[in-house]
Order: sequence, then structure tokens, then C-alpha cells
Amino acid sequence: MELTGTILRGRSFDPIEGRLVVEDGEITAIEEAPTDSTDIILPAFVNAHTHIGDSIAKEAGGGLSLDELVAPPDGLKHRLLRAADRSEMVSAMRRSISFMQQTGTAAFIEFREGGTEGVEVLREAADGQPVEPVILGREEIAAMEASDGYGASGARDAEFGPERTATREARKLFGIHAGERDELDINPALDLDPDFLVHMVHPQQIHFERVEDNNIPIVVCPRSNLVTNVGIPPIAEWCNRTTVALGTDNVMLNSPSMFREMEFTAKLADVSATDVLQMATVNGAEIAGLDYGVLEAGRPAKLQVLDGDSDNLTGANEVVRAVVRRAGASDVKAVYL
Repeated sequence: MELTGTILRGRSFDPIEGRLVVEDGEITAIEEAPTDSTDIILPAFVNAHTHIGDSIAKEAGGGLSLDELVAPPDGLKHRLLRAADRSEMVSAMRRSISFMQQTGTAAFIEFREGGTEGVEVLREAADGQPVEPVILGREEIAAMEASDGYGASGARDAEFGPERTATREARKLFGIHAGERDELDINPALDLDPDFLVHMVHPQQIHFERVEDNNIPIVVCPRSNLVTNVGIPPIAEWCNRTTVALGTDNVMLNSPSMFREMEFTAKLADVSATDVLQMATVNGAEIAGLDYGVLEAGRPAKLQVLDGDSDNLTGANEVVRAVVRRAGASDVKAVYL
């Protein structure tokens, strides 16, 4: 397969005109050459934090607080999940995964409710689809053993020491929510030596220093934080200190579109378009342990093609900035996963 157009090459997404060659699912060459193609070729996204089980309840709970919406065990989300039957859950999650594919996402890191059964339900929903779920089980160590790791709800809910020890011994991924409503659960979360933290809206100076000193990645979900009225994470400061990735969080609150998350982030935070595109691609891939997110020879061909001549994108002077701040689902011509 050969694709031509403006290629966002390498980790810095340097736009070049030319051709990209794919053989057996791998990028074998990227060459500069004159082309008449107006296509824009970029890596597929990695959504670094999702809860897609609540795809059954989109836009439920308007006006409720964070705790009323999602806090375990009796927040609205958890009551709706308990009331849903398996087939309803599988169908709803399958539709969300399909939407992620259509909007250029290659993989997502899912904090999966429901213990081992919840892991099995997501595997059934993802079966046969090209989008790769990185599943972090919750609620029991067996869910970690059945999945790719453990996704802890937060240190105010439990101590999570046994879960952290078991996940480390299994050499799997351990992530935890922290600092979403206030700073009180950040130090206990950091004490667990997690592989990554999610949200971190309310850090104090000691937390910035601990994260930087220990090189712990942060996944921010600014649209979700706005909807739940908990504040906005200090994204620029985090980018100065550690690896930062983007997640769309609960499907009940926001669509799992990385285009929308990128646009919101770029217009909210004092960071460059290149920074935001890295947050949506290679940074999330590195947290997940995937070799995605960069267009280079030798890398898997997980990529997408945008119509640079669409009514939305034609005339763009800065390609990366246009991709980050204005591209959307209607601009996607093809996704290769």
C-alpha cells in the first residue's frame, strides 16, 4: 500500500510532502516527493483513559455532582451498570468502539468496572474489531489477572496495597485516579508507585515534585473535569514536568472522540499543537506499552488519513495546528489499524 499527501512524520510531526509505504502492516518507507494529493496522513490516536461501560447511559445524570455521578459503589453510573443486562452492555460498548475506529483511534486504556465479568464483557464487545483495548480490571485481583492490569478507583476508596503488589508481581500496568476533586488522595496514590495517574486536577507543590522526581506519567481528561465541575488540570505545568496523555473518560459524560478532546485541550491550555498531538498519540501509546503513535519506518502502520481539501480543512496554513484545533470525524477519509 502506498499513501501520498502531507505526512506528519516522526515524533515531532514534521509535515512533509511525499509518500508513505506500508508492507504487511508495517511502515517500510517515508519519502519526500512532489505530490498533488491534499490528504493529511497522521498516526492513529491512543485514548489513554476511558470508561466505556456507561455507553448505555449517555448524557444521564445532568446536574449531578461527581460523587453522585460516578463514585463507587452507588453513584448513578454504578447503579445503571448493575441494572443493565450483558447483551445491552456488549452492544453499547461495541458501538462506542466502532465510533472510536471511525474517529481515528487505534487503542484505548479502559478502567473496566464489574470485576472479572466486566473484563469478559469488554472482550466480547471488542471481539473482531480492529481497535485494541488495553483493559485494566477493577474491584478484585482476579480481574487484574484476567486483563492487562489494574485500574484503581482512587486512594480515598481503599488502600489498594494488595492490588498494587499483585499487579507488580504480574508485571502488568497499574493506574489510579488521583486529585480529581481535591488533593487529599494524591500522596496515598503516589505512595503506591503507580505506572500512571489519572486527572491530577488539584496538585500542590509537593505533588508536582514527587511526580517529576519519579517520572510518573499523567493522563488528563479536561472535558470530563469541566462537565463534573471539579476544575481544570494544570496541563502546561504537567507538560513541563512529565509525560502527559489525553483521555476522554466516561462515555456517559463525553463522546470518545480524540478530535474533540484535542480541540478542547489546545484552546484551554498554554501548550503547542505538537504537544497536544503527542498527548493524543505517542504519549498514550508509551503508557500502554504500545509501539504506536509515530509515523516512522519500522513502526506498525496504525494511521489515519484526513481530507485536507474538505470544506473544514482546506486553506489551512499550519497543518498540525489545523489537525489539532479544527479537524473532526467528517474529515476522516480512512483509518488503517
